[in-house]
Amino acid sequence: MPRSAALGRLTALIITAFVDMVGLLMIIPLMPYYARSFGASALMVALLMSSFTAAQLLSAPFWGRVSDRYGRRPALLFGLGAAAIAYVVFAYSNTIWLLLLSRVVQGAGGGTTGVVQAYVADAVEPEERAKALGWISAATNVGVALGPPVGSFALKFFDVHGPGLIAATLCVLNIAFAWRYLSESRDMVEAKRVAPKRGASFAAVKHVFTHTREAAPRLIWVYAIGIGAFQGITAILALFLDDKFGITADRIWVIFTFMGTISVITRAGILGKAVDRWGEVRLSRIGLVMLAAGLAAFPLMPTYVTLYLAVTLIPLGTAFTFPCVTSMLSRVISRNERGLYMGVQQTFGGLARVVVPLFAGFTYDHFGHSIPFLVSSGLVLVGLVVGLGIDDPRNPNRQIQKAAA
Repeated sequence: MPRSAALGRLTALIITAFVDMVGLLMIIPLMPYYARSFGASALMVALLMSSFTAAQLLSAPFWGRVSDRYGRRPALLFGLGAAAIAYVVFAYSNTIWLLLLSRVVQGAGGGTTGVVQAYVADAVEPEERAKALGWISAATNVGVALGPPVGSFALKFFDVHGPGLIAATLCVLNIAFAWRYLSESRDMVEAKRVAPKRGASFAAVKHVFTHTREAAPRLIWVYAIGIGAFQGITAILALFLDDKFGITADRIWVIFTFMGTISVITRAGILGKAVDRWGEVRLSRIGLVMLAAGLAAFPLMPTYVTLYLAVTLIPLGTAFTFPCVTSMLSRVISRNERGLYMGVQQTFGGLARVVVPLFAGFTYDHFGHSIPFLVSSGLVLVGLVVGLGIDDPRNPNRQIQKAAA
């Protein structure tokens, strides 16, 4: 593929991913406040937050087959269309069940993250993929920073319907942009593909449970435990800030934008230099310690100033941990099974993003507002222990660990 064509397609992908994330983050911080206005418990709020992931996990195999057979572009456009419908349902929700429906519709539509990543893999040369995925990640993190204030301002100036309708409008504009400027990712020339062996996915999942001393399964567990702990706290974050600090729906954007900004700065300007200095193994452990410390300190902070100190540790911890763990996983598994095990990592991470938020919501309701944070911090430390002893995959003298049964 000509370099100019690949660059144009990547630029269109970056814009599409950015606008999609702005719309999503307009809604996510406000969801708990809408749910609470309908009398929802913390557990129900957590169910709302995790239902998207659950629906996405269940529909992922179908959409994977659709994108492989008919192309990435139709799958991406359908996912954006499902999101637009979900935002309209959100805008006019007057019961908790309509809020839940909006989340399930969006998740069942397939989402866009996985399709965008597949687009990059198709459109960009292998040696350029890490850089391209980094640009996509930076764009989505800018969306994470900008979406919450747009949502809160829409709520303030256009009442409760405003955020959902504006998010839906952005989504429709995004569909029009992608339809016009984003061509199909697959080359028109037929390419031979190596089909995975029947039952390979099940065997890989089983391998993660039965070979816990190997590097690949341990890295998958570290990722799943860490992402679950982080997502669990994200599900109840707005409730906690409202209950302890009186931060209402029109001000919640400040916290989310602050976290998103720290994440963008870290991933774009600090992460690469930090990896060069400390290596992926050590930096991932530093990230896990920072994430655990931030989660544990969060409910203990008595003032806004100290609260922001704790908040800072969380995006720093995630930015150092998850890219390093994913990169290490890609290095310790064989090339022909890399896609398989990266998919297994996402499956385990997705399950954790469903289960841990539900646990966090239940404990928030029944055992105190600090307990979910402290438990999540403990989970991150468990992940740290699981990862101890893994050698730096870039070290040529390390022991090569087999990743498949």
